[in-house]
Amino acid sequence: MPAPEDLTDEENDDTIDPELRLRTVRTAASAIAESIKSEQRAERRKGVRAGSRFFRKNTTSKRPRSQQPATVEAGPSKVPGVRRNIYVNSPLSAMEVDQKGEPVVRYQRNKVRTTKYTPLTFVPKNLYEQFRRIANLFFLSLVVLQLFPVFGAASGGVISFVPLAFILAVTAIKDGIEDYRRGNLDEEVNTSAVTKLAGGWLNVNQPTDPRTWIERLLGLNSPGRVSKGVRKLRDREAGQAGAGIKVMLNKAGESRVSFQSAPDASSVDLPRRGAARRKLESIQSMDQSIDSHSYPPPEASQSSSSMGDSSTTLARTPSDQFGSMSQYQQSIHSHSTVGVIDWQRRIGGSARWERTLWKKLEVGDIVLLRDNDQVPADIVVLSTSDADSMCYLETKNLDGETNLKPRRAVKGTSAIQSEEDIERASFYLDSEPPHQNLYLYHGILRYKDPANGEQKAESVTINELLLRGCAIRNTSWIIGLVVFTGADTKIMLNGGKTPSKRSKIERETNFNVFVNFGLLTAMCLVAAILSGVADSQTGTSTSYFEQGSDPTSSDVVNAIVTFVSCLIAFQNIVPISLYISIEIVKTIQAYFISQDIDMYYQTFDTPCIPKTWNISDDLGQIEYVFSDKTGTLTQNIMEFQKCSVHGVTYGEGVTEAQRGAATREGKADTLDPAELNEKLATLKHQMLATMERSFKNRYLQSHKMTLVSPQIAEDLTNRASDQRAHLIAFFRALAICHSVLADKPDPTGDPYHLEYKAESPDEAALVAAARDAGFPFLGKSKDGIDIEVMGQRERWTPLKLLEFNSTRKRMSVVMRNPDGRLILYCKGADSVIYERLAKDHDPVLKEKTSKDMEMFANNGLRTLCIAYRWLDEDEYMVWSKKYDDATNSIDNRDEEIDKANELIEHSLRILGATALEDKLQEGVPEAIETLHQAGIKLWILTGDKLQTAIEIGFSCNLLKNTMDIMILSADSMEKTRAQIEGGLNKIASVFGPPTWDTRKRGFFPGAKASFAVVIDGDTLRHALTPELKELFLNLGTQCETVVCCRVSPAQKALTVKLVKEGRNAMTLSIGDGANDVAMIQEANIGIGLFGLEGSQAAMSADYAFGQFRFLTKLLLVHGRWSYQRIADMHTFDQDINAKAALAFPQLYVRGIRGLEYTRTKFWLYMLDGLYQSAVVFFLPYLVWTLGLQVTWNGKGIESLSEFGTTVAVAAIFAANSYVGLNTN
Repeated sequence: MPAPEDLTDEENDDTIDPELRLRTVRTAASAIAESIKSEQRAERRKGVRAGSRFFRKNTTSKRPRSQQPATVEAGPSKVPGVRRNIYVNSPLSAMEVDQKGEPVVRYQRNKVRTTKYTPLTFVPKNLYEQFRRIANLFFLSLVVLQLFPVFGAASGGVISFVPLAFILAVTAIKDGIEDYRRGNLDEEVNTSAVTKLAGGWLNVNQPTDPRTWIERLLGLNSPGRVSKGVRKLRDREAGQAGAGIKVMLNKAGESRVSFQSAPDASSVDLPRRGAARRKLESIQSMDQSIDSHSYPPPEASQSSSSMGDSSTTLARTPSDQFGSMSQYQQSIHSHSTVGVIDWQRRIGGSARWERTLWKKLEVGDIVLLRDNDQVPADIVVLSTSDADSMCYLETKNLDGETNLKPRRAVKGTSAIQSEEDIERASFYLDSEPPHQNLYLYHGILRYKDPANGEQKAESVTINELLLRGCAIRNTSWIIGLVVFTGADTKIMLNGGKTPSKRSKIERETNFNVFVNFGLLTAMCLVAAILSGVADSQTGTSTSYFEQGSDPTSSDVVNAIVTFVSCLIAFQNIVPISLYISIEIVKTIQAYFISQDIDMYYQTFDTPCIPKTWNISDDLGQIEYVFSDKTGTLTQNIMEFQKCSVHGVTYGEGVTEAQRGAATREGKADTLDPAELNEKLATLKHQMLATMERSFKNRYLQSHKMTLVSPQIAEDLTNRASDQRAHLIAFFRALAICHSVLADKPDPTGDPYHLEYKAESPDEAALVAAARDAGFPFLGKSKDGIDIEVMGQRERWTPLKLLEFNSTRKRMSVVMRNPDGRLILYCKGADSVIYERLAKDHDPVLKEKTSKDMEMFANNGLRTLCIAYRWLDEDEYMVWSKKYDDATNSIDNRDEEIDKANELIEHSLRILGATALEDKLQEGVPEAIETLHQAGIKLWILTGDKLQTAIEIGFSCNLLKNTMDIMILSADSMEKTRAQIEGGLNKIASVFGPPTWDTRKRGFFPGAKASFAVVIDGDTLRHALTPELKELFLNLGTQCETVVCCRVSPAQKALTVKLVKEGRNAMTLSIGDGANDVAMIQEANIGIGLFGLEGSQAAMSADYAFGQFRFLTKLLLVHGRWSYQRIADMHTFDQDINAKAALAFPQLYVRGIRGLEYTRTKFWLYMLDGLYQSAVVFFLPYLVWTLGLQVTWNGKGIESLSEFGTTVAVAAIFAANSYVGLNTN
């Protein structure tokens, strides 16, 4: 931990001017370097003030829930709520049960509901939402009044109700269809199959009878009774299960089988992968031909069928599946003396695994998950099939990322392998309350050591927690404890309730209708007063000509009747036809959007699907777009494009950033994609031909090769070249320094086809590049790591793996090479590696490699520096002892490990540098540029780290070298305030005081300066507080681009809400994962992308399509048209065609500024209508009064009906002619 005197003056002096504290950078390389420095400064400041930010193990005695404070410590921040104790085979404390011995605390069900309505609430809630429109309430009142003949309505109330009923019915049907689709998804999720421990095992955390009083009164869902849905699932699976061989769960390297004489109809035994990683292809939770990682999970019938079939096959021909049965021992345990299992404890042995539904899971249940299964709740890992208690998680459904996330079992429970082991175990989990943060969890596993009775406590973090919606990968089985269910799970807490959205014009129309209603009331009031005054007069002709016309004898009552009659007569001042027209226009517009072939995505066979029809006009007024990164802007596919080895650069590929820069400079023709692809294909063929003449690479996948460089092939095959040895050392390091898993999908049919699965796509891309260059990583075994070097097999022995994390920004491996020498390979960020280079390192090589990496970064590539050092045996032995002591330490474990790492990660020598491109989705840079030209500002909200977001920002042309980029990274509110104020001062020095005039809204390129903000999640947390959010809003909305990194789903939604409400701006959010649902629902318009990641975002969105690039057509064409059509009430209006709208995106700014529909324009239309009404009425009136009231044949036309018919026909002609003349 650094002392304060070790910090720089700037970091240690709080009196420095904030404007000087905040640096601005321009190039990608400098932005990345500054972001790394900012994070390092923040880490040092944290070390000075607060020490470790990580959890420390807590060994305090057990406290009952009722005595827990309302706020508990959970890592670096406080989590509001009451901690929960979850018991396994251990009685609850006296404070946690009531007088009947039942648990006091009741937890959320695992059943989730994302619909707005239920069958019971649909009618009242939908009517309530519709009658929030003042006009609908007004029309309903008129309908009721017309039911009374006293008011003299021309038509009965039933007939007058038809237009209103049409509006209500169409809207209700539309809302019902949308919600029905959400309900189907909920039902599909809730009825997915899962395996939990039941039989004779009891979950003590749940009451004996958990039913509500209504269910008890009606006799529903009796305890112990199997529900119809569960029975249907079990009957289907049990009927396919065959003779009932029960395969025990095994750690790698162990095998056990026991027999069950008669299968229970309610229990299905779950065969697993066999010992020593033998893969039983037929025993899978799902058919391997189905992409089983989609969310929601496939229906139970799909998953159970193959499982049941495999059970039958296994029973009939066990030797075909397992080989000789003598290879398996029957129920023999390798007893662990460490952990929660008491091997001396007597058990009933009646616990068994049972199939049930997701919605039936409860807190405290023990579940069994298998390879490719979805995680049904937030679950703490107790044990896994891996010998090292590791498991791997794919979070596609949460964040769209395909890379594997490692998780591990809690050490104290890692020996559990069977139902009997669980029965022998006794412990409880002291868990923090549910909260939204996806990256933090704090719990403590408490148990009594069976060997000596000593109380033990073990920390449980996010590394031992599986989140609902993720998928299990590369792990045969996992036993877990359900901690949070249903609405308490992290993903549901981040989702929010499904909102009811109304368009901006609709909200504005409500105000205008209210004013019109006031005008109508005034007119009726004047008429009523005059009528009352006239009735009160005596001796007039009314007593003779209008006898019996008054409804009552009271003048006041008669005036009230006149008032109501006038409301009915003058009701067209608030015309119901307007709302019918709006509904028709919006419905037709939704149809146009769904039929646009330009937004059809063939890969997923889906067009653009409007899910919320009533907000299409908002598409033409969007000022801010908030976008996710992974899966939305990028494909989450990394390509190894370039590298630098011993000062020599290789790679002929051209990046998206280079193409974007060329386009801005008017040199797009020099980088024509077709010509480039043809050139690269020729160079690749030349490269492969050269390599094949020198050695045979059986594992080559030429169609996936992205590092194209004939020079590499020439240098590798030239034995007289000094560069050959450097290249071999470089690629050998790539093949060895990683944590990748190698897989052979078809070991018999295609034994040389290797696929790599890694924690990050970067790792997989590096190892794949080494494979295609002739250095394939073949796999890991207990004896070592096998690779090939240009056709020659090598076995290396791994000794230590120093893992990568966001603080270290590097990973290292200590290996013993085939000659017995020790070597350390290290790869990481250039600034981190350069700090650890040997003092006598070649300065020329350092300078050349540094310049190469800067060039790569400025071209939008993600760089890593590769280095090594040879180790002495004595040095390694001494260090290994210190490292082992650090890993076993209880207090400050992470700091101790970091100190140990520093003792060996030094005196490095550079091998080279890699440059990878995070592949963007098709058309993303062009779409972003078009949106910018339209005056739309784009914010990226991503969970990725700072450097990754910056790299993507440059590659997709969101960040440019002409921008001043401000990087905000602070660990306290005071420093966050200082940096934000520094940014505001910087902008004010260029542009002067800010202006929020709506007439000047909309960003346009070509300003004298442009700014961008990059902010990390911790700093954003401070920036969104009430004290600072206004400052942050001022800063962000003055910038062309804002990139928010390491943000949670809740922070995404809060950021959108801040801009939407703080600037009264129209916002759009677009994403593809479940972690984007919150911001999709918060924005005025929510866009969900269809994809392999699942349908959560698409189902929660207002519009759904396949690719980000379709956003330009949706906004600039359909949005603009729809806005104009709603503003002018012209269903088929087009002022310009689609091609012109895309060619001149600047036209869109009229929507951003709200120029097509304003209150001024509305009242001008009202005045125009008044003028036309005057002309239509008074011209016939003058003709009737001043002229002769006879026709050409001499007949009289002095009646009121003939005069009224003339006025009405004139009004119809005037209205239709006006609309026709104004239609484009």
